[in-house]
Amino acid sequence: MNDLLEFDPTGPVLIVGGYGTVGTALTQLIGPQWPLLLTGRNPGKGSHLASGNVSVDRWDLGQPEPFAAKVRAVISTVNDPDDRVLRAAVGAGIPYVDLTRWTSRVTRAIAQAALLRPAAPVLLSSGWMGGVTNIVAAALADEVRGADSIDVAIRYDINDRAGVDSVDFMDRLGLNFEVRKGGKAAVVRPLTDARWVDIAGHRTKVARFDTPEQFTLPLTLGAGSVATRIGFSSRTSTTALLAASAAGLFRWGSGERWAPLRRSLLYSPGSGGTAHIRIDVTGPGGTRTAVISDPQGQAHLTAVGGFLGLHNVMSSHATPGVSFPESAPDHGSALAKLESHGVTILRS
Repeated sequence: MNDLLEFDPTGPVLIVGGYGTVGTALTQLIGPQWPLLLTGRNPGKGSHLASGNVSVDRWDLGQPEPFAAKVRAVISTVNDPDDRVLRAAVGAGIPYVDLTRWTSRVTRAIAQAALLRPAAPVLLSSGWMGGVTNIVAAALADEVRGADSIDVAIRYDINDRAGVDSVDFMDRLGLNFEVRKGGKAAVVRPLTDARWVDIAGHRTKVARFDTPEQFTLPLTLGAGSVATRIGFSSRTSTTALLAASAAGLFRWGSGERWAPLRRSLLYSPGSGGTAHIRIDVTGPGGTRTAVISDPQGQAHLTAVGGFLGLHNVMSSHATPGVSFPESAPDHGSALAKLESHGVTILRS
């Protein structure tokens, strides 16, 4: 396949997966600010978003047909297992934002981008909720003059709207992963080290799972320990998930045959819910806590993270090369922008 993207400073912003759950939220956030080109497997599903400012086209990353377009920037809101979007954008010198990679694919994207020697900004923003977690953690680290340890606790609302990709992390729950603990590499088994945490007034049981910020924050902030844990708005769901893990479902049931069972534990999207994340950062200046809440849900929060990322890579101050959300120089400004989109950040 030979996808051909060309940089055109007057062209549209290409949103790959533009009429999926996160893509739709991102399209609505951008509004008339830039012309948009939305792509996906089935353009008919995006026809309701088409307007004078928004066009819809087909780009199925699972099929060999090549795709061509002239665009000013690219943001990917879907899994890109063969790096098609990444290679096409970076190879053409187009500013690029990636929202949907698990950790091993982030590391591969770094290597792929380095080999292509990017002539434009490449923002790998796949930390939880489009890199919002990374941004807030970095802001707290500024306040305590560094980050010895960072703890992230997520309350996943099972009633929230969600696309299929939102529970792709389920397929990683049978794989051990590497983190930093006390400044040293350590291997962690998913859904272990469980604890109860107060998240926005909700007592929530959370357990470890693999997310990209556990890889990037030690590199960018020098954090000696980073732990991300997840729990659910339904204690029954949390209990079922931990029981399934203890029974080894995610190891012996890791293939396609068992995919429906794995996903049925979590994927039951509802009409909407609130996204909550608690972040605790300890450094030389003490401990600071932030609780992030978005009443419009996780798709909106992820889209806001992507929206901020787009502004960053398209800024006149942006420089070529790979970066992460926490690499932005002004974290305080980023927090203000998050709050301007209806996200609350309570710090203590």
